[in-house]
Amino acid sequence: MIIRDATDADAGFLTQIYNHEVLNGTALWTDILVDEANRLAFLADRRAAGFPVFVGEVDGVAAGYSTYGTFRGKDGYDLTVEHSVYLLPEFQGQGLGPKLMQAIIDRAREQGLHAMIASVEAGNTGSVRLHERMGFVEVARMPQVGKKFGRWLDMLFLQLTLDDRPAP
Repeated sequence: MIIRDATDADAGFLTQIYNHEVLNGTALWTDILVDEANRLAFLADRRAAGFPVFVGEVDGVAAGYSTYGTFRGKDGYDLTVEHSVYLLPEFQGQGLGPKLMQAIIDRAREQGLHAMIASVEAGNTGSVRLHERMGFVEVARMPQVGKKFGRWLDMLFLQLTLDDRPAP
């Protein structure tokens, strides 16, 4: 199991995992599929902003990825990021999720960021448990703010404070 920086050669994998979640899961609240050009643009945008994209491999096979980006577009939030971690279903429960999460936490701390936010569909108990094991705490719950698969979705916000500085 290795964690590495994503490259443009990963665009096909990133497309596959993103579209799998669009079609089958509630981590992405959209029905719109993407193509490789979209994921190449995603990678370019993340790089330009100084945000990481990590790929986790198991026995040389891409199995998941993690990243973070802007939490809100205003400068008052520039020390806070929102992250994502995705695993293909066949690789869940093998310890890759925590490794991908730790990689982005470490990078965020290296970059001097202060807070990391997770927005999780409240019914995704596996994701909620993973975040809690990694030190995230629930800070807000918003009922019925999204929809997918013909039902309302509740948003749960979890936060990890990355440092203990008393002021920015």
